[in-house]
Amino acid sequence: MLPGRGMELDLYDFCTFAVGIAGNLLAFVLFLSPVPTFRRIVRNQSTESFSGLPYVYSLLNCLICLWYGLPWVTPGVILVATVNSVGAFFQLMYISIFILYAPAAKRMKMSVMLAGVFVLFLLIIYISLDMFSGRSRQNFVGYLSVASLISMFASPLFIINLVIQTRSVEYMPFYLSLSTFLISISFFGYGMLLRDFFIYIPNGIGTVLGALQLIIYAHYSKAERRGERLSLLGS
Repeated sequence: MLPGRGMELDLYDFCTFAVGIAGNLLAFVLFLSPVPTFRRIVRNQSTESFSGLPYVYSLLNCLICLWYGLPWVTPGVILVATVNSVGAFFQLMYISIFILYAPAAKRMKMSVMLAGVFVLFLLIIYISLDMFSGRSRQNFVGYLSVASLISMFASPLFIINLVIQTRSVEYMPFYLSLSTFLISISFFGYGMLLRDFFIYIPNGIGTVLGALQLIIYAHYSKAERRGERLSLLGS
């Protein structure tokens, strides 16, 4: 071993682990960020104009990324598995609450989508174990995780459309957007350190989309406050 080489490797491993842990902690904040929204839903016993679609996307994404992070698919990225196992639990809780308080038509739609997520996930596990092995299995699940991550990061774009139409950020939770942005940056760095294409590419895209959400939030929340001040002056 070359002098100093072991220290370089130890420092690299430490940095990789530290960035991964930071991503896990930020992800925990992300998973808790919808709590105020669901407190409102429970308090009002109505889902109002909130959409359950982002939570369905998030559940599917967490399940696929959890599978990608397990040793049967990708050894050495266990922090991906840990964060997504916790994420899957939280998303399932949120979806259950949403179904409980949603109108009948929306409740049925969400229930069908939830069942579809589990059927699809079990199908992915079966296909990846039965038809692929080694690197080809990692590639198969990896490309699926990239697609699901991009879909999850893009799902708030539906809410952005509502914000633009109503010129109000009422239904766009700020902390959800902020947490998405921060966790994307963390796992982008984690993926870059691991040189894992399937981690850094979707999280790089998530960083850009998260920044876009924050910019739109800042613009319309400022316009909303300005409108409120003008209304007070007019009265």
